[in-house]
This record gives sequence, C-alpha cells and structure tokens, in this order.
Amino acid sequence: MADIEAHITGTVFKIHKKVGDQVKKHEEVLLLESMKMEIPVESPVDGTITEIRFQKGDNVNEGTVIVVVE
Repeated sequence: MADIEAHITGTVFKIHKKVGDQVKKHEEVLLLESMKMEIPVESPVDGTITEIRFQKGDNVNEGTVIVVVE
C-alpha cells in the first residue's frame, strides 16, 4: 500500500484515474495547479487505486494524502 501525497500546496486541476484503475510505478495519476503551473503527481508503485480523497477544483496542502494505491 502506498499513499500519494501532494508535493506542493495547490488545486486539483485534472484527475486521470479513478478508483479501481490499475497504475504503474511513475504513471501520472493527476495534475495539481500551483502558481499557474501544472504539476504532475505520479504513483510511487504498481497497484490499484483504492481511494481518491479529493475532486477537481479542491485545494490541497503540501504533504496531504490525495490518493491511496494498494
């Protein structure tokens, strides 16, 4: 199991995956927007997305768990 954390404070700009999707290590799961820049958030492991804790447009703080992969 791996928690994917926000690397920076920002807004969830685009979600590429949904709960139940398979992901590979280093595959992009979503994009954050901060200071008019798009920051990709990647999975640190191969697995299945079991939880997405935020929706498009939600604000997240640095270090916040945004996705869980098992």
